[in-house]
Amino acid sequence: MLKKLQTLLESLLNRGRPLQNDEVAFHCAFCHHSKKKLQVNLRTQMWQCWVCGVKGRSLYHLFKKLKASKMHIEKLQQFTGYVATTSVKKSYDDLSLPQEFRSFLTVDSSNPEFWNALSYLKKRGISREDILRYNIGYCETGPYSKMVIIPSYDKDGSLNFFTGRSYYYDATFKHKNPKVSKDIIGFELYIDWSQPITVVEGVFDALAVKRNAIPLFGKIVLEKLKKAVVENNVKSINIALDRDARSKALQSCEYFINNGVSVTLINLEEEDPSDLGFSKVNSLIQDSEGLTSYKLMEMKIKEKMI
Repeated sequence: MLKKLQTLLESLLNRGRPLQNDEVAFHCAFCHHSKKKLQVNLRTQMWQCWVCGVKGRSLYHLFKKLKASKMHIEKLQQFTGYVATTSVKKSYDDLSLPQEFRSFLTVDSSNPEFWNALSYLKKRGISREDILRYNIGYCETGPYSKMVIIPSYDKDGSLNFFTGRSYYYDATFKHKNPKVSKDIIGFELYIDWSQPITVVEGVFDALAVKRNAIPLFGKIVLEKLKKAVVENNVKSINIALDRDARSKALQSCEYFINNGVSVTLINLEEEDPSDLGFSKVNSLIQDSEGLTSYKLMEMKIKEKMI
């Protein structure tokens, strides 16, 4: 069966190079690197390009990204038993990165805009490892001109959101996001639900926390994330939102406490996690006490929510 899967993949990606542990390397159809850097595990169905960073956890979603024919999809389902759920359409089904998106890993580094964008990320505390892991890039032209682009992927490796942020501090428009629902799980592809989770407002906050952090792309914990926390039996969650979002944060705390999740409300005062940096944020998390129902009630009274 694995051999049939490899043959099917080769009909889309051309001849692959067998590796160890049932893995095969192909030329990446997304970044078109000259070497075979798209690595596919035939047994687990996980796949990743080690150059542009595109990745996923099922061959079905790889085939969809490759715009495979109906025949290819049917053969894949025959070989793997995978059945796609079509009853609920995701609001981000047709979302794609801007046409002008450039990966830092594939662009000519002699380009001055490359260095301007990279310098901005460095000042924001973003490492080269972060750039590779999260497939961060930038646009020189187009609707997201002179902006770094930070993508978010769902658990199957499909793009579910992205954030554009100007890398020039004097820009008229500082940020721009696609007009799709934010009721998603930011950075879901990288989340380990068996470990404590930290919820923050933006992508730079999540990148500063580094460990199992979910950006809300706003100030409200929406339904999809609430449901995922409960369904995945998350034991502990840290809420690290700005002071001006305290009322919304307390509402989320109450929901999680009522569903048996241990909650810690991080006191950020006037600085964001992205301003504080990794060490200070994690010190705050370690030093913060868990939120009890009684303490939650006291805080709600103080915020005049009761």
